[in-house]
Amino acid sequence: MSSGRRSRWPPAPPAPATATCQTVTMPGPERALRILIVDSHGQPVRWAVNWLHGARLISPVIGRNLTLSVCARAAAGGLPVYFYGSTPDVLSSLKQSLEDKFPGILIAGMACSKFRRLEPAEKPIIAAAIRDSGASIVFVGLGCPRQEVFAYEFRDMLPMPIVAVGAAFPFLAGRLPEAPQWMQDSGLEWLFRLASEPRRLWRRYVFLNPTYILLVLLQAFRLSRFSTSGQAPTDDLLYG
Repeated sequence: MSSGRRSRWPPAPPAPATATCQTVTMPGPERALRILIVDSHGQPVRWAVNWLHGARLISPVIGRNLTLSVCARAAAGGLPVYFYGSTPDVLSSLKQSLEDKFPGILIAGMACSKFRRLEPAEKPIIAAAIRDSGASIVFVGLGCPRQEVFAYEFRDMLPMPIVAVGAAFPFLAGRLPEAPQWMQDSGLEWLFRLASEPRRLWRRYVFLNPTYILLVLLQAFRLSRFSTSGQAPTDDLLYG
């Protein structure tokens, strides 16, 4: 579905992403951390950034809240939005939910995840579909680090911000329950999600959470330094 509106953004627009503990411990962080804006998703990332760098971040940037805030501003400004990721059922519920919350929102298009690596020939087709929709903003919900890789690898093909928002789509579609606010505030949302989806998430939290804590401690006590320069990736992972 096309809105007929053209993007208002110049080439090489911002590519925001909400970074979790998993973003920097799973394969592909060199792509994830080369996108232009990385926000702290969840209290553990905010705590670590404040501790290590004195950033004084007041609150984390949750993907679903970021999606709502941007959609509210987009609806008010007449900016069409596009959603890439998840399943057809989730996208259908998400569309209804957003139209109920923001009457007049312009949803330029939606495309579900392919749940596999893309063929090289598919990349320009997906980019063209998003561009031709007239979207001014594209939200990507592929999970980390796939969505951050997508944002990095499509950044030169899409003339609008690419906003990576994690599991925002099923949350806002009403398919996933939100953790109580006290668990979010105390950094225990991961435990609530693990209890909600143990079969899908147990490996992530059992293996990657300890890895994240170890990396933070190594940096905090100056036992190891992590380069922020490195080499730009020369090949595409093509998560889709």
